[in-house]
Parts: sequence; structure tokens; C-alpha cells
Amino acid sequence: MAERPGTVVVTGYPGFIGRRLVQRMAELRRPGRLVLLSQAPHLDAARAHLAGLELPGAEIWEGDVSRMHLGLAGSEFKALVRDATEIWHLAASSRVEARPDEMRRVNVEGTRNVLELARAAHRLERLHHFSSALVSGDRQGVILEDELEMGQRYRNPYEASKARAEALVRRAMADVPAIVFRPSTVVGDSRTGEIDRFEGPYYLGILLVTSPIGTPLPLAGGGGAPLNVVPVDFVVEAALAIAGNPAAVGKTVHVVDPAPLSARRVYEIIAQRVGRRLPAASLPHRLLETVLGLPLVDRFSRQHRAAVESVNHLAFYNPMNLLALLDGTGVSCPPITSYLDRLVDFVRADFERRRRREVEAEAEADDPLAPPRTAGTAD
Repeated sequence: MAERPGTVVVTGYPGFIGRRLVQRMAELRRPGRLVLLSQAPHLDAARAHLAGLELPGAEIWEGDVSRMHLGLAGSEFKALVRDATEIWHLAASSRVEARPDEMRRVNVEGTRNVLELARAAHRLERLHHFSSALVSGDRQGVILEDELEMGQRYRNPYEASKARAEALVRRAMADVPAIVFRPSTVVGDSRTGEIDRFEGPYYLGILLVTSPIGTPLPLAGGGGAPLNVVPVDFVVEAALAIAGNPAAVGKTVHVVDPAPLSARRVYEIIAQRVGRRLPAASLPHRLLETVLGLPLVDRFSRQHRAAVESVNHLAFYNPMNLLALLDGTGVSCPPITSYLDRLVDFVRADFERRRRREVEAEAEADDPLAPPRTAGTAD
């Protein structure tokens, strides 16, 4: 009797990377069944996205990696144990405002639960675990892909939870065929500039794009450190190219820019693009609160510390495994100068839309006779 076709499981759908991963799978017409795990609040968005793809073998299952058996019904979990051949573990809590207990529950316990499935799935060929280059915490200097617990301190709950999750996967490699991907800061699509949220290095870019013309904007701390960012489409292409390579099993891969520019150089380019000034003098960290008084920026005040750290942290992510595994695939990280304009254009357009909506909302609030806005009118 012929063996049942395998099942590819993707957690964290329809997250920013997950959407593009599944879309690329559709474009590549990868055969087999595809099970996309989505939490209840995101089911409508997941169904809408999947409806626009040609993936007849794809199904959306309501699930939650932080719960036992991934929050699935008993019959569903047993079906994955029986048929899962590949797992893409993308589900994570990473928003700045997320509580530490939520990050621990989703990032650590969620990974532990995914590993339970991976160990039980006797047909499993590969577990692809998405970690983060930020598991290096406050370490400086050259950071190798096979290094994890090196006595570093973690600057926030996200880094700590992702490091603990990666440690679980690395210990499981003795009996689970796993690959760990460590992207650096993931920015927008290099072709469209689209990004799902503005955090980290985007924060200081937003200062440049939204501040008044002629306002000088010193870069806090000088920005001499490398700004290692990667466009989301490269992350997906690199992961898919590496996924089928047997030599990748048991390895950790820095999905990074092998030749990053300094943060100051990147923001100089942004400043030139939008007609702002970036003075030569740097701004001490403690004075950054002054900058936060600029229009449209106060809402990002909770993110400024992480942003300043990201442009002044002297960490160099060695990508030896990345380069070796991508050799001959035709996949390489585009230089940021080749797509920075698209990122800037997307940020500018997005903020213009937000500004228009705020103006409209204020006008409606001032006019008691204005008809209520109907649901679904926002961009």
C-alpha cells in the first residue's frame, strides 16, 4: 500500500514572515498537504490571505502553540503525529509591549510543545526553528553561529525568551532533525518596502521621515555600530533554499547581511532621501527625550531605548554557515542601499495614511451631524 503523502506544518500564520513563506511555497508549487496553525483572533486574516493563493492542499487549523498539543483537538494532533514530515516553527511573541510572561509562554513553552510534536512525528524529516540573532544579548565583537550560552546578559524579555527557546531546540538536535535560523532585524520587503510594524531601527528612521523640514536630528550615541537588517523576502528565500539541504541539519544559521553598513551611514542616506539634516555631532542617550517631543513621534517613546541600543551595539554576526549553505543557490542578501528607498517610501506613505485618518477622526468628533464611519473603511 502506498504511503500517505506528508504534511508540512507552519506555526504562526498569518504572521509577517509566515505569510510570505506560504506565498512563496505557493509560487514554487511545492507538493503535499500544508497545515497552517493560526490563533483564533487571526483566523479571518489567515483565511483571507490563503484565499488569494493557489494552494489547493492547504488548510487552516485553529491552534495555539503555548497550549498542550498546540491547542488542537486530539484527532488533529494525532493526524500530525502520523503524517507531519516538516515543521516550520514561526510562532512567537515579539512586540515591544508584550508582557514577559506572555513571551515566556509563547516563545519558550510554545517551542517546548512544538518539540513534543517533532519527537512524536516518526516521519519527520525537518524542523525549521526561527530564533533571532538577538539571542546574543549584550555580547559585543564577533558572534559565531554555533555559540549561544556565552555568559551574556539579556537586555529585554524577548531576547531572554528566544535564547531559552533556542537552547531547547539545540538540546533536542540529538534526536530531532532540526535547523535553527537566526535572522537579524527583519525589515520590509526589498521589492515593495512593506512592513507590518515599526520597531527597532525603524524607530529612528521614522524620526527622520516624519520630523519637520530643516529640523536637525542628531543620532543618539553616534551610530558607529553595524546596522544588521535583512529584508523579509531574503529571509524567506534563504530559509527555503537551505531547508532541503541535508548538510544544514543540526546547524544554526545567521540569516544576516554579511556586509552591513554602519547605522550612521544608513541614516545619512535616509536623511538625504527625505531632505532632513543629520548633524555630525552625536546626541547623548539621556538627551534623546528631547527628540521624542517631535510631532508624530511621542507614540514611539516606549521603543526608543531598544532603537538606540540597536544602532550602538557593536555586534558582528559571523555568517559562515549561511554563506556555505547558500553557495550555488543564487540566493544572496541584497545590500541595503538597493532597497532603502522603498522602505522610506513605504514609511512615508503609511504615515500619510495615518495622518489623514487622524484628521478625519478629529473632524468627525467636532461635527455632531457627521455620519458614523462604517467598518472596514480604514486602509
